[in-house]
Amino acid sequence: MKRALSSMFMASSLMFAGALPGLAHAQDVAKPDAKAGEQLYVNGDMSRGVLACMTCHGEGGNSTIPANPNLAAMPHEYLAKQLRDFAPQGDKPPVRTGADGAPSIMAAIAPSLTAQDIQNVSLYLSQQKLDWEHAGTATNESSMERGQHIWRAGIADRQVPACAACHSANGAGLPGEFPRLAGQHPEYILEQMKLFRSGDRANSIMYDITSRMTDPDLAAVADFAAGLR
Repeated sequence: MKRALSSMFMASSLMFAGALPGLAHAQDVAKPDAKAGEQLYVNGDMSRGVLACMTCHGEGGNSTIPANPNLAAMPHEYLAKQLRDFAPQGDKPPVRTGADGAPSIMAAIAPSLTAQDIQNVSLYLSQQKLDWEHAGTATNESSMERGQHIWRAGIADRQVPACAACHSANGAGLPGEFPRLAGQHPEYILEQMKLFRSGDRANSIMYDITSRMTDPDLAAVADFAAGLR
């Protein structure tokens, strides 16, 4: 049932794939304020139960914890969409959950963020520089060739498209729609691909792609993508 619902969500979302994720919320907030975003990112707001983002995602969005993503220099629109997707939408549950539908860590934080908070923090992070020296990178030489093939050419007999088609040849992504994967922690990429495949993360077209990939496929691509520069 979960996968069926996920597929229905993906089919309907494709009609709006070209729209900016923040468009529906554009009238809810004033012009994004990077300084205010930095304040919330660094200090949080315990009066609302908002933990300092830096605690998990590192200084300037450069995470040192493999399970937590690097957010520095990610597109503003993409970050804002992901933050919204962690929170319930009216009477509907979040479209981003943990394994087996369990609440993600962000589920305790995102609902306390206002639309303005989300825009402010997203703008701040989009302006930060990724620390490439300490960013995620490939570590598994034995899967490198397989990861490279899938990234560049996909898996034709299973109708898996080349990852580079959306995330670009160098892993830089497409601002506003598809995230940068180069320099991301391979452990984080792999976990997200598994969540896409299970339907627990139902906010992307990735379900239809990962559902046709094996565990070795996912691991090889995740590791290769992290090492792109």
